[in-house]
Amino acid sequence: METPSFPLTVTEPGRADAVLAAALDGLTRSAAQRWLEEGRVTLDGRPLKKNAKLQAGEVVVLSPPQPQPVDLVPQDIPLDVAYEDQDVIVVNKPAGLVVHPAPGHPDGTLVNALLYHCKNSLSGINGELRPGIVHRIDRDTSGLIVAAKHDRAHLSLAAQLQDHSLFRLYHAVAVGGFKEGSGTVSAPIGRHRADRKRMAVTPGGREAVTHWQVLDTRNGHSHLTCRLETGRTHQIRVHMAYLGHPLLGDTVYGAKKPVPGLAGQCLHAAQLTFTHPSTGERITVEAPLPDWFQAVLGRFGLA
Repeated sequence: METPSFPLTVTEPGRADAVLAAALDGLTRSAAQRWLEEGRVTLDGRPLKKNAKLQAGEVVVLSPPQPQPVDLVPQDIPLDVAYEDQDVIVVNKPAGLVVHPAPGHPDGTLVNALLYHCKNSLSGINGELRPGIVHRIDRDTSGLIVAAKHDRAHLSLAAQLQDHSLFRLYHAVAVGGFKEGSGTVSAPIGRHRADRKRMAVTPGGREAVTHWQVLDTRNGHSHLTCRLETGRTHQIRVHMAYLGHPLLGDTVYGAKKPVPGLAGQCLHAAQLTFTHPSTGERITVEAPLPDWFQAVLGRFGLA
């Protein structure tokens, strides 16, 4: 039994396989190529080749394969569920919890916890039964992350990421004082040329836009909010370092030393707004600043 077909509106032009992999977090480029080779992606009723060029505004129809179980163990890990219904779940992730299993973190992740919590209500993007993680936040970043319970919800949320209608607001503490009270960083982000584990502002990188606003500056540090217009890997961390204000505790991107009591960068995903995949209602979910973040604010006298 095949899963239902879904439309996907192209927001950024490019090769079909690359467009699909960029639009659907969880769908690898090799999996996208398999879908294309199997005739699972059509445009105007005709199957697309993997090297076909797509233009913004075109609507392709996806027919995902029947998802197969994956070798991941559901684990009864406590979750702080901020919102949940039959379509989506929003979790307030604690700092230190890895989102996806990876080398060095085979289990004990958010995915393992969602597999247990959601039971059989899982997205099947990439042809595997797993919670539909639509976007990611770093291990040491706390706050809100949304997952889809089925493919239709996953595709809807992925499209909102692409057209920038999925609103994400973060709180951060950065090193130094800003000359202006607010601003926008529009600088492309790609892999660092010398260190492939890091990201960097680089010519030829993918478009990345971050809007920031300073809430308070004292004692050589600033409390600010950052709103993501795009969602590149490490985007806020890279953009703040690019401005000369790395996030407190972020030694990967320029902070001079770790901060006692702080596992990594001082960053919290505080607000998430999306259009509900079934009702069309705009849903806003908020996560208060955790105790560790408030302790950092208190340490520097920040409001």
